[in-house]
Amino acid sequence: MLAYFVSAVAFGFVIGSLARWAVPGPDPMPAWLTIFIGLTGSLVGGGIMVAIVGTGTRTDLYFTVIASIAVAALVVIAYRRFVQGRPVAGPEAHRLPTKGFGIPRLRRRLLQLGIDPDSVGGPGGPQRLAQVKEPAADEHDADLQRLENLRKLEDLHEAGLLTDEEFRAKRAALLGERQ
Repeated sequence: MLAYFVSAVAFGFVIGSLARWAVPGPDPMPAWLTIFIGLTGSLVGGGIMVAIVGTGTRTDLYFTVIASIAVAALVVIAYRRFVQGRPVAGPEAHRLPTKGFGIPRLRRRLLQLGIDPDSVGGPGGPQRLAQVKEPAADEHDADLQRLENLRKLEDLHEAGLLTDEEFRAKRAALLGERQ
């Protein structure tokens, strides 16, 4: 009896793992959920195949396994869509989820390791928190401010308030040039 239970759990884990692998993007979840998804896919997919093909041939086993994986993949898609609330395709499908079983714990662990959880699945891959750039002053605004200061400097020079040497020195300092 214990052997049947262990083999059912192992089979459910294998089918659930293959279903998770078949759906693109990360699907972090506890092992028990993988087993549950695999067993659900096996029962439903196997039941459908037995109803269609019947039993007794070697090929019905292959069709049953394929149907089990397909149904389990549909369960993974439903979990991602309705529990995690994220898409199945596109760039957002490859990001680490924010909701779901075990997700808050996983995100806390990543933070403890110094990895930004929101960078997982993004361009450039996971980033360490020390490498994550805080949004600094907009570079475009800094360039506009530098141009405005150059105009003011030129106005002061044209008005005769700055000598040629003072103008060149201040301009070089503003542009970060060496004299």
